[in-house]
Amino acid sequence: MENKVTADYVDEEGCLHCGICGKRKQMKVSLMGFEHVVSCLCECEVKARQELDEKMQREEAQRLLYQRKSVGLRERRFWEWKFENDNGSNQKILIARQYVENWTDMKRKNVGLLLMGPVGTGKSFFAGCIANALLEQGERVMMTNFSRILNEMTSYQADKNQIIQNLVDYPLLIIDDLGIERNSEFALEQVYNVIDSRYCKMLPLIVTTNLGLN
Repeated sequence: MENKVTADYVDEEGCLHCGICGKRKQMKVSLMGFEHVVSCLCECEVKARQELDEKMQREEAQRLLYQRKSVGLRERRFWEWKFENDNGSNQKILIARQYVENWTDMKRKNVGLLLMGPVGTGKSFFAGCIANALLEQGERVMMTNFSRILNEMTSYQADKNQIIQNLVDYPLLIIDDLGIERNSEFALEQVYNVIDSRYCKMLPLIVTTNLGLN
């Protein structure tokens, strides 16, 4: 069936009406003793503007989310580690879900997580799910590893203190695969500096590692 656009029309007062919703697109007002015809929005135009505003808000929210992920998730594979992509093979994913659901309390009480176990148990995936969920809620999260941190610190003219400060400033810091970095005095010192700085500022830290508790 062919859709036909109903033409706008003028009422007996000379004001334009919308041919679709029937509401006025013009109205008469008195100003300084003179009558003027001014434009106004009909219901169709109000709805169209609301839809446009909502679309722009969604696009802006997506832009900001992309910006947060580009900064906070240094490896692109992290972007796909979401709860909706979980295959259900490890029921301990509930711990990660509960952490996100109670994030306000976790943040206030400085509660972090230590995710331990052999390769393939889903530790990094769990941490990535937490990171993505909180980023989508508008929180600032950094997920990285000490190999990357140490590479940045040893680059030309790197400001080690500023790098650590940047890591400390995130409401949530996730260190993935602790223990894969080179085992040197410098590396151990920086690991301590980052963790101690987070502790002093009472900000939560999530760590995944293949190492045993000892």
